[in-house]
Amino acid sequence: MNIIGLISGTSVDGIDAALVKISGHTFDLQVRCIAANTYPYPAALREQILAVCGGAALSMAELAQLDDAIAHAFAEAAIAIQAPQPCAELIGSHGQTVFHRPPDPQNSRFPLGYSLQLGRGALIAALTGIPTISNFRAADIALGGQGAPLVPPIDACLFSHPTEYRCVQNIGGIGNVAYLPATKSLDPKDFFSKVKGWDTGPGNSLLDLAVTRLSQGEKTFDQDGAWAAQGTPCLPLVQRWLAQDFFQQLPPKSTGRELFGWNYVQRCFKDAAEFDLSAVDILASLTELTAASIAQEYRQFLPQLPIGWCSVVVAVAMAT
Repeated sequence: MNIIGLISGTSVDGIDAALVKISGHTFDLQVRCIAANTYPYPAALREQILAVCGGAALSMAELAQLDDAIAHAFAEAAIAIQAPQPCAELIGSHGQTVFHRPPDPQNSRFPLGYSLQLGRGALIAALTGIPTISNFRAADIALGGQGAPLVPPIDACLFSHPTEYRCVQNIGGIGNVAYLPATKSLDPKDFFSKVKGWDTGPGNSLLDLAVTRLSQGEKTFDQDGAWAAQGTPCLPLVQRWLAQDFFQQLPPKSTGRELFGWNYVQRCFKDAAEFDLSAVDILASLTELTAASIAQEYRQFLPQLPIGWCSVVVAVAMAT
């Protein structure tokens, strides 16, 4: 079956589209990539999305217009990825997250989380003529989940190993890990209940915001990490940041720009001023925070550490 997958992540740097051929099921699942590309958002649309993610107010009419504009951009990506490839039979669209509130068991009235993705699937289906599945996060939250990350069950089908304990680490705007136990160590009926996944903290979200501030808006990301590579991380400052409540919270857990966004990066700059850090040292320290937070999450919360990085599959948002 030929299927198109569509997503734009926390970095809001474009729509990732993949046309894949899928066959088999569970541990016999086969996925062959036919075509993949990233389609940047129009600059004005990206700025509006980032503003909304940052808390900008919208009327209901403006919200509907933004929802439609994102759906049009997603549909255009779906149409483009098929030319001149075979036509898809189905689209799975994650949409664009503009708000994410993790579940709060302490909230007696609203313990479930809430997550809003724009780019409505019904309009994508109408524009492309292809059946479209969407609202994955909302469905997961309705069942008591975090709404993120969503991919650990598929990671388990594609990357688990009979004897190795493995991790799949995604580093996008927000980082997340999927923990995959060795398949031979468990009864097949119990395996998927032992697969774990949670957000590890900031990926490149803070770096992108810091670059935007330091360049007065001329840059939105650090290409190949070249700017940060010129600096030296301030390890005492990184340790201070790692004491933040999110990093002490037990999994499952999820996060987003609501925590690791503009206000957070402003506090990071204020902290950096105490250490008299240069621009490149600030970027190096934020880069170190991403790496150190992943390592700390592994040490604190994994049931069993993978042996060596050969057992860790890392997916990185390469633009940053």
